[in-house]
Amino acid sequence: MSERRFDPAKMAKLDNPERRKALPPEQLLSMLNIKETDDILDLGAGTGYFTIPAARMTQGQVYALDVEPKMLDVLKEKVNDQALGNVEYVEGVIEDIPLKDSIADHVIASFVLHEVEPLSKGLQEIYRSLKGNGTCFCLEWEKKESDQGPPLHHRIHSTDMEEAMIKEGFQIINKFFPTDQHYILIAQK
Repeated sequence: MSERRFDPAKMAKLDNPERRKALPPEQLLSMLNIKETDDILDLGAGTGYFTIPAARMTQGQVYALDVEPKMLDVLKEKVNDQALGNVEYVEGVIEDIPLKDSIADHVIASFVLHEVEPLSKGLQEIYRSLKGNGTCFCLEWEKKESDQGPPLHHRIHSTDMEEAMIKEGFQIINKFFPTDQHYILIAQK
């Protein structure tokens, strides 16, 4: 396993009350104006922090992509417990998304782009996966010291992420800082 990839043994950290209070998934996803028929791709879906709320917001397909089968197994259990029938599980990497072109109205990239090598390839794959005028929701750690999150050298500064997205053809339509440690970019194809 790459030293950059998230360790599944730490999956409890992905969904805890403090994170939900600081970064409420339903409230953050409302920024995307998800319609009832929209298809959504959640990159690095993990245990479903954004996948499950997204699946409740649309009757369209929600593709949950993760490199780690154990994460997808946990997600499957949660989805089954909640009787959601619109989630498809996809094992794969962001640098080579195993889905067809223009499959999603929205792509969620929450705390995963700092693990993508090279970032440009991951952003190209996101762009390819989006339908025309589709949006990418990017939630990341700001590049500054903090008690939580990845090591500083793995983080991508918000201005660097913005520049990288623009370079790959995206238009940044919203940028804000939900906490002093995190930033969100909403980018449109």
